[in-house]
Amino acid sequence: MTDWIGDAFTSDAGWDHLESLVGVGHRMAGSDGERAGLELTRDALTDAGARNARIEEFEIQGWERGDSEVRRGDEILASGQNACVALPRSPSGEATGEFVDLGYGVPEDFEEDLTGTVVMVSSDTPDSVDRFVHRREKYYHAVDAGAAAFVFANHVEGTLPPTGSVGTADAPIGEIPAVGVSKETGARLARRREGEDLTVAVDCETAEATSGNAVADLGPDTDEFLVVSCHVDAHDLAEGAMDNGAGTATLVEVATALAAREDELDTRVRFVGFGAEEVGLVGSSRFAAGVDPDRVKAVVNVDSNVFGRTLKLDHHGFDALEAAGERVSDRFDHPIALGGELVPHSDHWPFVERGIPGYMVSGETEGRGRGWGHTGADTLDKLESRNLREQAILLTELVVDLAGDGVSTARKPTDEIASALEREGKATGMKITGDWPF
Repeated sequence: MTDWIGDAFTSDAGWDHLESLVGVGHRMAGSDGERAGLELTRDALTDAGARNARIEEFEIQGWERGDSEVRRGDEILASGQNACVALPRSPSGEATGEFVDLGYGVPEDFEEDLTGTVVMVSSDTPDSVDRFVHRREKYYHAVDAGAAAFVFANHVEGTLPPTGSVGTADAPIGEIPAVGVSKETGARLARRREGEDLTVAVDCETAEATSGNAVADLGPDTDEFLVVSCHVDAHDLAEGAMDNGAGTATLVEVATALAAREDELDTRVRFVGFGAEEVGLVGSSRFAAGVDPDRVKAVVNVDSNVFGRTLKLDHHGFDALEAAGERVSDRFDHPIALGGELVPHSDHWPFVERGIPGYMVSGETEGRGRGWGHTGADTLDKLESRNLREQAILLTELVVDLAGDGVSTARKPTDEIASALEREGKATGMKITGDWPF
């Protein structure tokens, strides 16, 4: 039966949901917009044919943006969302110190005396470093080095200031003021202001807030289940179309296609639209902590796809997941990019770190970094419905494949996960940022 493929390729369910999501305004964790997105996703899953759709609420550390700026004395050097934005969960306040441009901000760049300085680092990682150095790792290197404030400069021309949270699970609000600036603003600061005393000022509110996970089921009511997930929240600078309206729209499109193939499912499929991913994987961490790992057959987590046409499956070295991806690619004679290294970011990770087989599903793109993601330019016009439909078809087949009784997905011991992180050079950064769970 291939009728479902034609139905999926002509379906408007996912794209209509994407348009609804970007229409609510921003979906910052804990905001009214995030709540609206969760409700839209719950209702869309119901419309798709899933059962028992609901929102499971939880409390989070809230964060609401005010103004931010970089200045020299009374002279404002960067302000407004086209030039300077606070990083979510930066503390409110201001700090003044000697401005130091640390370039890429790799670990060795923080070995000099940086006490009381305002440090700036790039969002990029050089080719000479064999691992990606995450924003939060750079931030906590700055904190540990005694810096007074942190400036995060985009490395991509014309793509506005980057956002992205700081803070840890134990201390959700960061320790020093932090802002993002565009590449152009960062270059101007480095050229003109190196060695001068600059002030970084952040105004924000940090009241408690409520987030939630949108959850629904399809397939037989088995004890074991597959998790098909995304995150619904997005940063508050733009529409969050790619990150992660696209993933949420894909979730809805897959649910719609699977409803037509429900009798082919041997294992229950649990759809989850997580809240509060952008501020520390809060929703997925809570969900993963509340399930029996032996009941989760696998996790298919979709985050920031559609922009790149080729579907990418990071399978984290789980042989059964790699094989399933290869089967689907061969069955459709369609390219799928497969990656075996660990990706300790996004909502698959709270499961994978527990040894549960999980994919990070995204779109393959050229170059480093997020491109328009995490900036005010993450808007609907960058995406194509063709890519959404193609990827939803492939993922629907992947889920049906994984749900089969003949497919076994072995879990991994957590010490094997820890060893792989050490081997891949990722443990160091996770220990710095408080994300090391072992």
